[in-house]
Amino acid sequence: MVHVTFPPMESSLIGSWVFPTGALSIFVAPPRSRRFPRGVSAGPSNAALVAGLLFAVFLWGGNNAAVGFLVRDWPPFWIGCSRVAGVGLLMLALLRWTPWLGATHALDAVLRRALWWRGGLPLAVYVVIFTVSLQFTTVAHAAVYLGASPVWVLLMEGKPERNPASLKRYCAAALALAGVVILFWPKLHGLEAQAGGNRWLGDVLGFAASWLWAVYSKLCRGFGTSLSGAEITAHTMWRAAVLLTPFAALELTTRKLPWRWDLVSAQAYCIVFGGLVAFGIWHSALRRWPTSRVFLFNNLIPLSTMAWAWALLDQPPTETFWLAMALVAAGVLLGHASYRKPAAQGGLPAE
Repeated sequence: MVHVTFPPMESSLIGSWVFPTGALSIFVAPPRSRRFPRGVSAGPSNAALVAGLLFAVFLWGGNNAAVGFLVRDWPPFWIGCSRVAGVGLLMLALLRWTPWLGATHALDAVLRRALWWRGGLPLAVYVVIFTVSLQFTTVAHAAVYLGASPVWVLLMEGKPERNPASLKRYCAAALALAGVVILFWPKLHGLEAQAGGNRWLGDVLGFAASWLWAVYSKLCRGFGTSLSGAEITAHTMWRAAVLLTPFAALELTTRKLPWRWDLVSAQAYCIVFGGLVAFGIWHSALRRWPTSRVFLFNNLIPLSTMAWAWALLDQPPTETFWLAMALVAAGVLLGHASYRKPAAQGGLPAE
């Protein structure tokens, strides 16, 4: 059994050695000056924003590795349900009682209903599929599949057109798909396919999870006119937890749940650092930079995930990882470089 070492959980959100100075400043210090137009830095410097986003990428890599560790002993519905419940409720508390994540907005009946079925439901399905995929494939592979989700979002934006922008979008999709094929091919080829058993299932589920995350992200853009990105995350996460609760309860009736300190610490890390802190940094950056610029850091999440998984789970990168990651990252960069339609403020990272 691999024992996972995570940052001390007693560290406070309002200051400790765990936070780089730049990351801490953009998370806990609300802007006190007037609101600047989008794309114009207000408050923290660009260097602080870069430091904060790199720290968020580092945290998300640890989050993915922690989930890969948890699936060895905990059932998937319980892992997903307890995680999104913790993140959602903590973010709601911060939104209500602090200014750290921005202002709150009232919800009418139509918006509440939409948050359940266009937000909470697709998020719940994604969380379960992603978690189950880690039982059959490496964490780094799942992260590369998720890294392609921004390209799938672009494909959902409209039909092919005879113009350079549309051509670039589909070239971006071809690059990302090539990366997916390169990553997946060894599971179906030669002796590895025979010896691997159902290992291919994890890659199929990881690819499906990337599309589910793309669907969730696209649906959440519709909420961007009424809610901030932090509000969208908070409201959809606790609703996803409610939808997953019956299935998690059923899991707990059929198997005993071990309560070791390393498992509890890993889940606490996912909730506090991989959820609350990382999303707080991300949404703070979205309030000061254009979404397309912030999303460039999304390409580093597979690399961060691979480093964490190699160090803590003894999962070194496979021979196809680097080429697949490079193709997916190239596709994301090309796709967002060609995308002209403004994205909603509630842009979501492919964690």
